[in-house]
This record gives sequence, C-alpha cells and structure tokens, in this order.
Amino acid sequence: MADWIPAEVVNNRHWNNDLFSLTLRANIEPFKAGQFTKLGLEIEGKMIQRAYSFVNPPSDNTIEIYATRVADGLLSPRLHQLEAGDQVYISARATGYFTLNEVPPGEHLWLLATGTAIGPYLSMLREKEVWQRFRKIVLVHAVRYAADLSYQAEINALKEQYPDQLIVQPFVSREPAMLSLPGRIPMAIADGLLERHVGLTLNAEQSQVMLCGNPEMVRDTKAALEQKGLAKNLRRAPGQITMEHYW
Repeated sequence: MADWIPAEVVNNRHWNNDLFSLTLRANIEPFKAGQFTKLGLEIEGKMIQRAYSFVNPPSDNTIEIYATRVADGLLSPRLHQLEAGDQVYISARATGYFTLNEVPPGEHLWLLATGTAIGPYLSMLREKEVWQRFRKIVLVHAVRYAADLSYQAEINALKEQYPDQLIVQPFVSREPAMLSLPGRIPMAIADGLLERHVGLTLNAEQSQVMLCGNPEMVRDTKAALEQKGLAKNLRRAPGQITMEHYW
C-alpha cells in the first residue's frame, strides 16, 4: 500500500493469553466509527498486513485495535509481542462501510458481535450520534469462554451513562457463565430466547440490526432474522440488516 505511515505503540494490553489491545499514536486521516485500518510489519523483506477495526471513537487522539493472537499466524503473534515504544506500520486512510450513516432509521438498534468483532461497536457507542438516533440499543457479544468478554469496564461505564437506553447481553458457548446466555446467537433468535431475555421484539417496523463477526454467525443470524421478516439493507433498497464479515 502506498499510504503506510509509522505508528508508535503506547500500550499493549493483554486480556488473556491470546486477546490483546494495541494503543497506538499516529497521524492518520479522520475516520468514521465502524471503519477499519490496516496494520503491517516488515517480515523477511515483505510487508505482512491485516485489517483491524478501530475500537476508539474518531474523537480520540490515540488509536486502539482489538485483536487475537493466531498461533500459526505471520502477523498477530508479532503484534502480540509489541511493547510501548515499538513501531508498527498503519494505513493513513481508513476504509469500510460498516458505519451508522449506512443504517436506515429505526427505533431499536441491535449490535450483534462475536469475539473481537465487538470493536467497531465500541467505537460507535462512544460517540453521541448513536444515542441521539435510537431509543434502545442492544449490545450482544458472543464468545467461547467468560474470560474472552473483554472491555467490561468500558461497557459498564456506558451502561451507567445511558441506563435507560443500553441493554447488554453476552453469550458464552463453552461454559456456564453468570448473566450470560448459552449457545449461539442465531439459535437464540430463532427460538425467541434473545428477545425474551432483553424484553424487546425483533421486527421490521422497529429494528435495525448490525451483524459483525465470523461468517458462519453472520450467515446464520441473517437467515434467522429473515424468518422474522427483516431484510438485508442495501442502498438501493433499505432494509434492517447491515452486515460485516470479520475475516
């Protein structure tokens, strides 16, 4: 890419053995919440790069990226090892259309994520626009283990700031976890468990739904939502389902 610029590592926060958040400082161009950038390192003479969404809101003066270490990956294990003062390359220009200005009007906004795909939602939720547009916001984060539920302090701060608007519902699929639902998001939509648990109905008249995460979740959740009468959101034909595959 022609727009690589250096970024200084300010902090590398390890949530557990594999999940980590990089805080960076770089003079990037303005971006919209929900967009992504690319990080890169020169490895054996080649620039190895991968796309990562911004976790920080556009108004922050530092950049935050939430990632997972892939044991046999080329880039993520090296990013996982970075320390304050180290350097990584970042794309100066953000890209992507998984943003609020692509979402039609609605009363309730459902933000459904698996794993590190909660990142772009945290960026959106820390800007004022989303709270002005929607009466209720449901944040659903599905992980395998309770230890993978990162950013709890930040989410709790949002709940305190918007107690009448924000509903948070985690899913933990591989162990029992307090306050979490078991299983997968698509099944909980298909059998009505998610709606019953949060006290809101998924319907085409009130709901806008954003899906971000592994392709299987996105595909299956889209199918479950379509069974409830919701449709994919297109610019030429606005609907209720806005999607982003996270890899």
